[in-house]
Amino acid sequence: MNTKIYHVNCVETNRIIINGQGNNATWDKAVTLTDFVSPWETKPIDKIEFKAVHDNVNLFFLFKVYDPQVHINKNDDSINSINNSDRVELFFRTDASLTPYYCLEIDPTPRLMDFKAHPNKQFDFNWDWPVKDIQIKSSINEKGFTVEGAISLRSLTDYGLLKDGKIETGVYRAKYHQQQDGSYEPTWITWVNPNTETPNFHIASSFGLFKLT
Repeated sequence: MNTKIYHVNCVETNRIIINGQGNNATWDKAVTLTDFVSPWETKPIDKIEFKAVHDNVNLFFLFKVYDPQVHINKNDDSINSINNSDRVELFFRTDASLTPYYCLEIDPTPRLMDFKAHPNKQFDFNWDWPVKDIQIKSSINEKGFTVEGAISLRSLTDYGLLKDGKIETGVYRAKYHQQQDGSYEPTWITWVNPNTETPNFHIASSFGLFKLT
């Protein structure tokens, strides 16, 4: 299977200020990724745009999710609450063995569920991406929501994720739909089709490759 590749263009330092709006003109220099799929669903999915750039200091990323019915579970700020909300996700792995890989799941508010993982969905929720190395902001309007963030390249290198200008990355989205009984069920959306019978992002075949230019 051919690896999907996304080119992360280089921009001038200090050109992007993270405000959660995704309206900085520098984003025009990014490649827009829109080829998201939900292989386990037959109905069409709402449009998602993803962009990333770097300035040799940070990896900047932007999700624009077009969805007039954003679902946010507001029971509390626990992992379970985030896990039952609409969200976008970035996974980074050291290699195809997934030993380990790191997960960032961000809802529209933006609450961050970050954890370190190993194969077979062994999750360490006590692990956190260092606060000094990550910044995330978001906004919501009638058309959907935007999540914008920055991750230091130093931290990606320290975790063995950025190697020779490449990062093995998964890009995903969870969309929760209300059912007739009032409950919510997710639709799982991914950049790379993992070719699994049931939804599974926590598998080597769901990752693509970011190449920093």
